[in-house]
Amino acid sequence: MEAERPRLWVVRHGETEWSLAGRHTGRTDLPLTPEGERQASALGPILARRRFALVLTSPLRRARDTCRLAGFGDVAQAEPDIAEWDYGRYEGMTRSEIEKSDPGWTIWTGVVPGGEAAQEVAARADRVITRAISAGGDALLFAHGHLLRVLAARWLGLPAAEGRRLGLDPATLGILGHERAARVIQMWNAPAVPAR
Repeated sequence: MEAERPRLWVVRHGETEWSLAGRHTGRTDLPLTPEGERQASALGPILARRRFALVLTSPLRRARDTCRLAGFGDVAQAEPDIAEWDYGRYEGMTRSEIEKSDPGWTIWTGVVPGGEAAQEVAARADRVITRAISAGGDALLFAHGHLLRVLAARWLGLPAAEGRRLGLDPATLGILGHERAARVIQMWNAPAVPAR
């Protein structure tokens, strides 16, 4: 019988003021809202039943606080490669604000002035995947919406831009696993608490 392959459990951080408003929140270090804290705490009982060989968190406060409130702050390692996409000059802007000067723009296919290209984010995701699968068991990652969508696309062997097909709400859980030899998404965008 084939040994069980490691899985990547991925958690998007809880709600922030900017995620609530639809603002691109890359490197701005925002705290969770009270609702975001409640969401993060609700993840704890779900994740506490599992054993993880590796727990990584983005160094940004919203991910670290989600990690801590979910009960993994003492064991998590900060990993700069799972920080959110650097949105450059589009930091803090909504998509509709960006489209006023760049019609039809999306993060997936557009240029990010002063920020990261999709290929750069994909390279970071690839490094994290390599690290996680060599951990000797399941890994748990606390990170950000766009970064985790890229990571899931790369897990499947797809270009980073295919992350556009994988919506991910705040404080949701995903599991990237295997079916036979193929990498698959076993669960995605699963909330710990019902939506408001």
